[in-house]
Amino acid sequence: MNDSILGLHHITAIANNAQRNYDFYTHVLGLRLVKKTVNFDDPSTYHFYYGNEGGTPGTILTFFPWEGIGSGRNGTGMATEIGYSVPADSLDNWLGRFKELGVGAGELAERFGEQYLPFTDPDGLAIALIVPKQLDKRKGWETEAIKEDMALRGFHTVTLTLQKIEATAKVLTDIFGYRLVAQEGNRYRFQTDAVPEAALVDLLEEPEGRVGRNAAGTNHHVAFRVANDAVQMEFREKILESGLQITPKIDRDYFFSLYFREPGGVLFEIATDNPGFTVDEPLDELGTHLKLPRQYEGSRAKIEKALPVLKSL
Repeated sequence: MNDSILGLHHITAIANNAQRNYDFYTHVLGLRLVKKTVNFDDPSTYHFYYGNEGGTPGTILTFFPWEGIGSGRNGTGMATEIGYSVPADSLDNWLGRFKELGVGAGELAERFGEQYLPFTDPDGLAIALIVPKQLDKRKGWETEAIKEDMALRGFHTVTLTLQKIEATAKVLTDIFGYRLVAQEGNRYRFQTDAVPEAALVDLLEEPEGRVGRNAAGTNHHVAFRVANDAVQMEFREKILESGLQITPKIDRDYFFSLYFREPGGVLFEIATDNPGFTVDEPLDELGTHLKLPRQYEGSRAKIEKALPVLKSL
């Protein structure tokens, strides 16, 4: 299994305000900020990583909070919903929490035989809390307000909205090793058997759908997980052989990355488990320090002055 795509690694989205984003994901949803760093291409912008205690692949939602970027638009050619796995019997409690805190939530509903609760973050990013059919054994991060019986376990599904799904489905099945396991209307569910969790991708086909626009409240890219950079480079060859363009290997400090745009327009990444988030901070201090990519360390004072001051609740 170590030479396979191991489900989802992380998902990266865009926010409009760093403080508001931090407050929502740590306080309202109870995720742990496991890394506070900056955008590799724009060091005046934070890059936040939220997840479980250690930032295990398959639990990591990351954000570029570009201050004042304005709202994007969900649509075809992008990931349009993030599904989080939550414990059985927790959705009513989450619905109550959302009402208490003024979070925009929809009605409880069912999809592929699983109950879910859709909601949006302060920028309009579409998320769903899902009770999976099979027990999710991952341990969530607990806070004073959110205990184990409610805590988010990690990703359940990511939904990609496409005008046509065939070419994207072929990438999932022929290159990544997923298989089509269910269909409801224009929603097609693909699953990898390589891992028990963070193993699902839904393709939503909307032939007349409007093309999405990336800005706050939208997903930037979806990263798939591999065990190490040796396996990663094997997938790079497979992608090149399929006729798609892909970047060279890029060192992102906490994992190695490859990027390519799949035929439906979604930006995909293949990211490694190694070296992980404890490479520059001990486990009990994750997310408590501003960590800079090596090339920016000499400009720390200038960067810290440019970044918004982040306050804990």
